[in-house]
Amino acid sequence: MMICPAASTERRDRPPHEARCKCQENGKHKQIGDFLFFFFFEIASLLLLSSSRPDLISNSRRNKVAVSMEISPVPISTCSKENQQIYQEWFDYADSDGDGRITGSDATKFFAMSNLPRPDLKQVWAIADSKRQGFLGFGEFITAMQLVSLAQAGQSITQDLSSSEVDLVNLGPPKMTGLDSLLAKKRPSPRTNESDSNGSSHSQPSPASGWFSSKPSKKISLSSVTSIVDGLKRLYIQKLKPLEVTYRFNDFVSPLLTNSDFDAKPMVMLLGQYSTGKTTFIKHLLQSSYPGAHIGPEPTTDRFVVVMSGPDERSIPGNTVAVQADMPYSGLTTFGTAFLSKFECSQMPHPLLEHITFVDTPGVLSGEKQRTQRAYDFTGVTSWFAAKCDLILLLFDPHKLDVSDEFKRVISSLRGHDDKIRVVLNKADQVDTQQLMRVYGALMWSLGKVINTPEVMRVYIGSFNDKPVNEAATGPIGKELFEKEQEDLLSDLKDIPKKACDRRINEFVKRARAAKIHAYIISHLKKEMPAMMGKAKTQQRLIDNLEDEFAKVQREFHLPPGDFPNVEHFRERLSGYNLDKFEKLKPKMIQAVDDMLGYDIPDLLKHFRNPYD
Repeated sequence: MMICPAASTERRDRPPHEARCKCQENGKHKQIGDFLFFFFFEIASLLLLSSSRPDLISNSRRNKVAVSMEISPVPISTCSKENQQIYQEWFDYADSDGDGRITGSDATKFFAMSNLPRPDLKQVWAIADSKRQGFLGFGEFITAMQLVSLAQAGQSITQDLSSSEVDLVNLGPPKMTGLDSLLAKKRPSPRTNESDSNGSSHSQPSPASGWFSSKPSKKISLSSVTSIVDGLKRLYIQKLKPLEVTYRFNDFVSPLLTNSDFDAKPMVMLLGQYSTGKTTFIKHLLQSSYPGAHIGPEPTTDRFVVVMSGPDERSIPGNTVAVQADMPYSGLTTFGTAFLSKFECSQMPHPLLEHITFVDTPGVLSGEKQRTQRAYDFTGVTSWFAAKCDLILLLFDPHKLDVSDEFKRVISSLRGHDDKIRVVLNKADQVDTQQLMRVYGALMWSLGKVINTPEVMRVYIGSFNDKPVNEAATGPIGKELFEKEQEDLLSDLKDIPKKACDRRINEFVKRARAAKIHAYIISHLKKEMPAMMGKAKTQQRLIDNLEDEFAKVQREFHLPPGDFPNVEHFRERLSGYNLDKFEKLKPKMIQAVDDMLGYDIPDLLKHFRNPYD
């Protein structure tokens, strides 16, 4: 029988007919019960497995799981230097426009010389373009050629090529019918086209990099779009950005997007109270400390730190980071110098950082006086990063399960990004199995009161550091559980670069819908203003009754209520503006965004899908 914690605490002080769990009144007991049920079921399954078949717990898993975060299907380092030179010449030939990208039309012409059947070539493209960018860089091209060579040798094409038994270093180039004669006729001029570590080419920058600095009136030709991200840039500049500028979307919701916002690597943000293992978690994944990292039992990380790839190890101050055009952090200038002095970028060369950027955050404070002494809007900064991140990890440890007022506000600021949030119960080897079950139940109870969503949130349990698991406390069953949980979390992290393009499309569509609703609200408030007399009183009345005005807009344009912004936040921003200066509704701009959502984006995805579909 499942007993809710709230009921057990009240049973001694209340009569039996009144000793009911308060969560039963709002339906949250079911969510917590589901969490506990699945956790107990997993523990019971492992106990049964170990008692009946102890041989299934292999000796290789007795030691702590080694962190393996290889993202690319096949790194360039698996290809010999001689073969790289051959592939470079082939790549230059196949790249018809010389932009360092092989699109679907280029690939179909070049891959046809392999004489492989169409289903095999479809699989080759799907594995090589694992990030679904719509093109192949030099690294992805090498992967494709190695797959073609294996297919010609009669071997099966698999996703995890790097773990196969094939000697990729000595794997020869595939046979391409007629390619030698074509290369002899048209020898491209030699280019210093060295490949970088993540498989993209340094030949020429994408034409899209100059679109944001050009005049808005200048039309961008469709032929200059060579990837899905380039297509999103074109649609943003031509259709969405004019709507945002007209109705000042950047002042109310989010700053205008720049070229670096589209080209940024996927980001993972870690949140939690002090000493829950956020910095240690990043160190565990990187297998080394990043520049400026401090680890200790006291609150050590006192600033927001972006850990990203760079040519050498160094730390860059926040004010410098915010003004660099090639970094997507210019929007942080809105939080002022007080925040930028508590913000820095830590760069280091690392293969994992070529694909993922980590955001280490200060520990969330528990005291209200400490919170008010912050010189910047901590919740606002967290919300800004949450909109940019692909994954948000909430870290707890068994001795810090309480959710403080500031942590509650931080979690509330993540509303709208529920699909990105994962909960990590870290340092779980500090308690034994019985205590762990109690801690898990208490954590679910605390989160159930803060996270107002009926969906079950994914929770990982483990000890994410470089020390061996404390098997004396957890036993072999707990150790087995932690290793499986770590594998699941690492698998989640590995999928981030593969889903980055899909996530960018998703965020772009969310932004377009938010900009449309913002335009409806602003134009409605403008329409309600009088032409001559009583403007100040009318504006104050509209701001005071903003909930009613939102309801009018919703009914007039048949909009979903969940897409509207936070009323209090919108009222605070609106109070500093003169409503009479806003623009009236411009149907042509709204129609352009509707066409973009209904036709342009689906056509873009269709154009850059697998060319063999």
